[in-house]
Amino acid sequence: MKKIVLLFCCILLPFLSTAQTIFGLWEVSDGKSNTVDSVVEIYEKEGKAYAKVVQIMDTNEQNARCTECTGERENQRILGMNILTGLEKEGNEWSGGQILDPKNGKTYKCYIKLKRQ
Repeated sequence: MKKIVLLFCCILLPFLSTAQTIFGLWEVSDGKSNTVDSVVEIYEKEGKAYAKVVQIMDTNEQNARCTECTGERENQRILGMNILTGLEKEGNEWSGGQILDPKNGKTYKCYIKLKRQ
């Protein structure tokens, strides 16, 4: 019986430890009011992480455009826009890419690291 339990643990534990992922839907909260103002989808493409805005909570902002953006994002609709680009996995974090704040048009360096609960 001990051999069966040990075998089960050896097979299942690696899957449990990798069950957390950065990929999927994430709520974005306003830092001041702490209310959810949008939802982004983080996805993987060619080994890198990206994120796009898939939902804007305020119905008055559904057609909002990035008026402060420059280059290819200038005046682009925020809904559907890629705001996180090119993060690569390094150990237990994703880094090396940029994130855009569509409210002010500025891009920042960023990284994502999951916290264990």
